[in-house]
Amino acid sequence: MSMRPDVGLVRYALIVVAGRRYWLLPLLTLGWLVFQAGVTLLGAEGERAAQDSAQGTLIGVPLTLLGAFLGLRIIAGEIDGRSLEIAYTVPGGAERVWWAKILASVLLLLASEAILASVTFVFFTPFPASALYGALQPALFYLVLAMGLATLFRGEAAGAMGVAAILGFNALITGFGENQVRISPFWNPLALDDPDPTELLAWTLQNRIGIVLAMAAILALTFMRANRRETMLGA
Repeated sequence: MSMRPDVGLVRYALIVVAGRRYWLLPLLTLGWLVFQAGVTLLGAEGERAAQDSAQGTLIGVPLTLLGAFLGLRIIAGEIDGRSLEIAYTVPGGAERVWWAKILASVLLLLASEAILASVTFVFFTPFPASALYGALQPALFYLVLAMGLATLFRGEAAGAMGVAAILGFNALITGFGENQVRISPFWNPLALDDPDPTELLAWTLQNRIGIVLAMAAILALTFMRANRRETMLGA
């Protein structure tokens, strides 16, 4: 079996998940930076953003919202569109379609991050390369979480409410970015004041590995749920 991705299937997945004008989504995220530029000019007398804000406020927030939106569409979009039964008849299984949608969503996130990062670096503040993964991590986590919740509740709207509740709780326990909690996907080592380098490396590794394991577990549970054909197609 060839390990090369099916380009045609991925393109179809892009259209199904994000619409025929899927290429506009990465550009729409720039609206957040325009808003942040206005806040900076009006509220901080034109001062440049702090370096630690690049990972979270400037790049991570719009990327995470986009990731959650795409995650809701991966499986629940077929449930709401009454086309899930067709996915089960695809050669290679429904998971082949879902993986193509996940890949398509990740590609959109990467394109969005490239645009956001370029504009942030030029117009707001320089930042280290490590901030790029730090900004992408919560977007990937909430993409997977949104996919899982929407599949569990069998609908985009119910899944969106679940994601909003968890995202709000995450913001609450982290003080809306003021406190850095190691179990949070938004963990930002750049925001810590004078940390011990050894401890900082250990904390960062714990966070990065822990979030990857959490995403793998959510994906496994989601596919287990989605493969229960009778349950998913039930009234």
